Amino acid sequence: MENKHPLLLEIEKGESKNLEFKVQLPTSKEWVKSIISFANSAGGKLVIGVSDNKTLIGLQHFDLFELMDKISSTMHELVAPTLLPNIYIENINGVELLVIEVQRGALLPYYLKSKGKELGCYQRIGATNRVVSQAQVIELERQRNHISFDSLINYEVDLSTLDLTPLKQHFAAHGKPLTPEKLLSLKLVKNDNNTLYPTHGLLILLGFYEHVEIKCSRFKGTTMSIFLDKKEYTGDLFQQIENAELFIKNHLHLRAEVLGLQRTDTFEIPFPAIREALLNAVMHRDYSNFGRDIKIGIYDDIVNIVSPGGLPNGLTMLDALKGRSEIRNTVIARVFKELDLVEQWGSGIQRIKEYCTKANIGLPVFSESGDFTDWEFPRKTFHSSEVLIASDGINDGINDGINDGINDGVNDGVNHQAVIPKNIQPLLTCIKHSPSLSTKVFAKQLNVGTATVERHIKWLKDHNVIKRIGSNKGGYWQVLNNEK
Repeated sequence: MENKHPLLLEIEKGESKNLEFKVQLPTSKEWVKSIISFANSAGGKLVIGVSDNKTLIGLQHFDLFELMDKISSTMHELVAPTLLPNIYIENINGVELLVIEVQRGALLPYYLKSKGKELGCYQRIGATNRVVSQAQVIELERQRNHISFDSLINYEVDLSTLDLTPLKQHFAAHGKPLTPEKLLSLKLVKNDNNTLYPTHGLLILLGFYEHVEIKCSRFKGTTMSIFLDKKEYTGDLFQQIENAELFIKNHLHLRAEVLGLQRTDTFEIPFPAIREALLNAVMHRDYSNFGRDIKIGIYDDIVNIVSPGGLPNGLTMLDALKGRSEIRNTVIARVFKELDLVEQWGSGIQRIKEYCTKANIGLPVFSESGDFTDWEFPRKTFHSSEVLIASDGINDGINDGINDGINDGVNDGVNHQAVIPKNIQPLLTCIKHSPSLSTKVFAKQLNVGTATVERHIKWLKDHNVIKRIGSNKGGYWQVLNNEK
């Protein structure tokens, strides 16, 4: 079978972030807007001679070389800074098409001279050209200078008023003290005229800004019509991630497999894959837009993680799927790397797919929709022979019949392993994922009193399920391998 022309394959997929086609060259300002949008985004092609239904019409009645000269002069006349697209003819099955191709520009932002930078700047969102806001113009200028939003100083916030305890605790849990020198080297603070100021990155990590939050919802069925559960998590970024993870776990099914005296509990979606997608959403979201937040939706058929901001810095979906990495938030990314939350740049999408392939479930879908990125994980349908021990809530917990059967099978002379009571299991789950948190925080997560948490911790200690490493204030809990 004859191979199709590469451009024809692109056209057959339809208009996109990187492709637009017209039957003939429209009025100058209209097609110039498209070229500006491509240059301010991820680059792209405007193909002349193709109908809206993707039929190749061609430009047989035009002097193509004259048309190419006209395009070049129009670009020079209308666009600033100077933008030089590649203009060429493609012949597909005897049909001549004119292609205006432009790469992502190096002198961002580009705009219509007649309207100025404030009103004549455009970006490509999906398959449309949109006027760029003043805040987005500033963001494009930062990108031109390779400066990320989170590395900029916030002069309005006094560093001495900030409580750095949450950040220090997370660093301490990894055996890394957060010293003043470390704050400077990570660009969490910057020195300006002998005064230290916090950067946006530090304020984001501390959850200082109102829009730095994660909203989680469990919906009934496959639409957003009815809420079954809803939480909005604020505070420091690491705590938000832990709370969001716990919310997702509370609403995923667990499959129990009992072999002898050992039971293995498996989430319907491999949780390392979900955690990778969540970290990706937090690390790469657009924090310069103060009107949006991360949203997690759990439906009967999918788990959906939506992050504001499209792919960063001109990255295309094809680039992302191939493993190319572009860092939108350099300070946050540097901290995540320091705390071993990131293994290797550009490998996250591949790891997520490998986790799901290994678990023999449907592959998740990663997409860019408008000015958002979106992960959709299909939920697994269990066979009737599989034992579900939790459904829509870890608190619904451990199947009593399984535990009773295990207990009946243990002889009195055997060194018993601790069987965790159903009401203590949620706390143990929290400890496993956040071993350095305080009793008060555990109580808040589980919506119980601190006295209840203290009583449950005592039970876990007395039964050698956990032990304390370090001091009460600066230490953490270690989970021993003798619980089931």
